[in-house]
Amino acid sequence: MLAPPIEPATTPESHVAIRPFHDDVVIIQGATWDDYQRHLALRGDGATPRLTYLRGRLQLMAPSPEHETIKSSIGRLVEVYCDHHGIEYTTFGSWTIARKDLERGAEPDECYVFGPARKATVPDLAIEVVWSSGGVDKLDVYRLLGVREVWYWVRGVITPYVLVGEKYEARTTSDVLAGIELELLARFIDAPTTSAARRGYREALSGRPSGAT
Repeated sequence: MLAPPIEPATTPESHVAIRPFHDDVVIIQGATWDDYQRHLALRGDGATPRLTYLRGRLQLMAPSPEHETIKSSIGRLVEVYCDHHGIEYTTFGSWTIARKDLERGAEPDECYVFGPARKATVPDLAIEVVWSSGGVDKLDVYRLLGVREVWYWVRGVITPYVLVGEKYEARTTSDVLAGIELELLARFIDAPTTSAARRGYREALSGRPSGAT
């Protein structure tokens, strides 16, 4: 089960599809692995555009400020939850995970490894903010790369996709953070500041009244 598809606008004179939504997204058809590597090299250490590659389709996405605020808020709230429950974690941000033999590569909005991270080759949890769909299917990228769980934020709701075998299953609860109430966490994403979101969520987890609802 994926996010509801919204078809991209296409330019008939080109093999490039452009989606004029909140995020600036360009999809290049017929791209090779070398093309993908060249775009990574051209971008260098910058955070954007985020690149996704899947068997000849290369997606370049320049996230909007709203996109970045939401993904960062979710990440900071995950960290509040882990700190509250004594869960060891390492954040890897938009870690580029890719394998040439699988013709797949992606960069999450945020991602985490739980427990010791020294030998990790992929994150345990990837977080994706989705304004629209219809581009490169990132779940198809992540599933063979072996990312255990992906959270999709869509229209204020966080849905976890848990890897079972080689397929993702949409769930109502998380496996990698068993016990987390995603509906509760999501209430604080729209707080006026990130500090207010962290403070309010921390108070909610501690059972105290919160003003950041």
